[in-house]
Amino acid sequence: MNPFEIIKTVRLTEKGTKQGEKYNQYTVVADRLATKPEIRQAVQELFKVKVIKVNTLNVRGKARRKRTADAGKAMDWKKAIVTLKDGDKIVLT
Repeated sequence: MNPFEIIKTVRLTEKGTKQGEKYNQYTVVADRLATKPEIRQAVQELFKVKVIKVNTLNVRGKARRKRTADAGKAMDWKKAIVTLKDGDKIVLT
């Protein structure tokens, strides 16, 4: 897989912004089959930073309904919290 297939997007949330300022951590949405070493390599290639640690977790999709009898479900996805070396940062805007 190439880095663009591994890293889907970067999550911009209030909690994630505080993590970035305080702990130099960023949250990315990764491919469900990607491993920690693959995520580390992809972030280093895409953003030109040094990754110290990668924590991952699988997030279950929420149940959804759209005013019909048929219930649906949002997609499951993998969250990766990436810790960068001091001095490195990812510019998101």
